[in-house]
Amino acid sequence: MTEERMALIELVEKQADGDLIRDMLAFAAERIMEAEVEARTGAAKGARSPMREAQRNGYRDRDWDTRAGRIALEIPKLRKGSYFPSFLEPRRTAAKALVAVIQEAYVHSISTRSVDDLVKAMGAGGMSKSQVSRLCAEIDERVNAFLSRPLEGAWPYLWLDATYLKVREGGRIISKAVIIAVAVNEDGKREVLGIATGPSEAETFWTEFLRSLADRGLRGVKLVIADDHKGLRAAARRVFNASHQRCRIHWRRNALAHAPAKQRTAVAAMLKTIFAQETKVEAEDQWAMVTDALRDKQPKLGALMDNSRDDVLAYMSFPREHWAQIASTNPLERVNREVKRRADVIGIFPNDEAIIRLVGALMLETNDEWAVARRYMSLETLARVIDNPNVRLPAVAT
Repeated sequence: MTEERMALIELVEKQADGDLIRDMLAFAAERIMEAEVEARTGAAKGARSPMREAQRNGYRDRDWDTRAGRIALEIPKLRKGSYFPSFLEPRRTAAKALVAVIQEAYVHSISTRSVDDLVKAMGAGGMSKSQVSRLCAEIDERVNAFLSRPLEGAWPYLWLDATYLKVREGGRIISKAVIIAVAVNEDGKREVLGIATGPSEAETFWTEFLRSLADRGLRGVKLVIADDHKGLRAAARRVFNASHQRCRIHWRRNALAHAPAKQRTAVAAMLKTIFAQETKVEAEDQWAMVTDALRDKQPKLGALMDNSRDDVLAYMSFPREHWAQIASTNPLERVNREVKRRADVIGIFPNDEAIIRLVGALMLETNDEWAVARRYMSLETLARVIDNPNVRLPAVAT
């Protein structure tokens, strides 16, 4: 049903202007709400019926943001119970997950002051453990289905990034890495593939996580884009025989940290000339010149550049049209900011399951947004990567 509705919207968008589309969507939304409320109350609007179970109580206004623009909705209210339109329900997954995590912390008596205040403000202080468990199970079912879905086709580019959240473990509060995996498929669309928590520096952790993706069908990975996590390079090579692109933005920050404060502007300008080159060969030549110019006065920076050139310039072996997206983990920055924003409300997670619940719900909604957005990469440029087995750097020794 959802696929048919999306296909109808896409067809209409191609043949009508924005105002007509919004009017059609508003009309359809009104009819859906009326039908759902009639089923909930047991009687049509204004009708007298012995089967009526609840009375209407006016409307509440809410804006609905669609691809055709913003639509003003009038959502019916009930005197007994509550009603929320089914076509808006998927957008509430992350919000429900946030509430569930807060409540879980509260009923386990490990909430911070801010969480305690939030729970009381929501009127959820009386939630029992069984009620919270049922809510968590409902969300976990959707999130787990999303995170374990089969992966089909080729996925040439895989981004991995870690966000650190605080969680209680063994009576202590520790900082734990939350890994998010995003890839581009054959259709040029981005998808969130998986989430994991664990020590980001351990090779065994990376190997286990990447193998879990491979077991679900992840194939055709040519380049893994991530920070310089120890063990990741070896794991990517072992599982996918893929090259590793070290995030260029984070590498630049690390490089400038080795330069004296008064010289960082000049060093930044020199580094910028490397990435302004038109080809990989020219970039490698410029890298050598910059390294030689810096090595004598800044030996640590020179050593860093000697050891990181291949990882930082790996993206230049791929189509130039993709360079902006695959040179760094920036495509995941907005995702990570949203995770942090929601996690800041929690403060300290009660367990790893709560982390997966909230982050997984956020990623599910993010994936839905990407599914209806325009292609992240064109089919023509992707074909040059997918169909060419030689588009890969030589394996890096570990």
